[in-house]
Amino acid sequence: MKNKRLIIILISISALLLIPLIAMQFSTEVIWSLSDFVIMGALLLGVGLAFEFLLRKVSSSKRRVIIGGIILVIFLLIWAELAVGIFGTPFAGS
Repeated sequence: MKNKRLIIILISISALLLIPLIAMQFSTEVIWSLSDFVIMGALLLGVGLAFEFLLRKVSSSKRRVIIGGIILVIFLLIWAELAVGIFGTPFAGS
């Protein structure tokens, strides 16, 4: 079961990265470079593995929800910073 979840995570990441790849074929508004795909893939893989680790190590449902929410918020903040630069760091995308 543990390996099955890892395979599902990897397939989900691949499917999510196909969305901008396909969109780039039909629109000039979506412009991703190879580094964008690599960075987003690494970010999604990190989040997926963090959730997998959470499911394996934390047994309490309440703690899972809290820690999962924290992981999700951190992911969204990093994604927003890379996309539009809400904090103004040197990693900002705009």
